[in-house]
Parts: sequence; C-alpha cells; structure tokens
Amino acid sequence: MSAIGLKAKLPAAAPRMAAEPPYRLERQAGFLLRKANQRHLAIFAAAIDELTPPQFAALARLHADGPTAQNRLGQRVAMDAATTKGVIDRLKARGLVALAAHPDDRRQRLVALTEAGRATVERLLPAARRITAETLAPLTGREAATLLRLLAKLADG
Repeated sequence: MSAIGLKAKLPAAAPRMAAEPPYRLERQAGFLLRKANQRHLAIFAAAIDELTPPQFAALARLHADGPTAQNRLGQRVAMDAATTKGVIDRLKARGLVALAAHPDDRRQRLVALTEAGRATVERLLPAARRITAETLAPLTGREAATLLRLLAKLADG
C-alpha cells in the first residue's frame, strides 16, 4: 500500500486547544507519585528486609493504638479487607501478632502485638524514621513539611 493510501486510512489527529499545553507524562501527578513511591519502596527494602511496608504499617499502628479490630486496623493503615487479612495472617504465622475474639462483637477479630511483635517494631522504628528522612532528603525542611501536608490533604480527599 502506498504512503498516501495508508495515510488516508489513519484517523486524523485531534486538534489541540490553543490554550491547552501538550500532555507530558512526566508532569502528571499519578506518574510522579508512582516514581516517588518506587524510590521510597527501594529505600524501605534496603533498610528493612524482614517485613513488607504493609506488614510494618500494621505493626506500627498496633504499637501506637494497642489491640484493634482487624477491620479497623485495615482502615487505619489504608488497606482493603483482603489485603489486611493476608498481612495479619503472615504476621500471625511469624508470631508477631495474636488474634482473639472481639469482646463486644463476635463477628470481629481483635489483633494485638505479641512480645515478639512489640520487640520487632520497637527495633525497627529508628530505621523507619531514617527511611522517611532519606525519602525526603532531596527537599528542604520546609519543602518536606509542605509535601507531607499536601499529601495528607490528597489522601483525605
């Protein structure tokens, strides 16, 4: 087929609005958030290789809040029910959390740190602080505070 015949079969490019800048992937919020998250996850994995970020989040939340209903824990660490169950099951298998019937609602399970879980999270908290500092290292203190404030605003929608 000739170049002219091929060109005739291709749809015409949509005209761009004069005032609208071209779409640049590298300037899109989702793309930049994903790249920043990938950087953070690499820093996390290098510093804490014994837990995944969701596992650490669950332990840290339990450390801060004490025993918590499993569904409430999932909400507090931004995980859906299926992910929360998998995370808790893996932590339980490692002896880091214990499950019990909720005293007020038999349909719910109460999750609590074991002594091993408490010791693990307390040992890892300094590394978690360093991970945050390293993730934010390219920013000034003021920029880091602004970024965290804006991310919290986005997260709360």
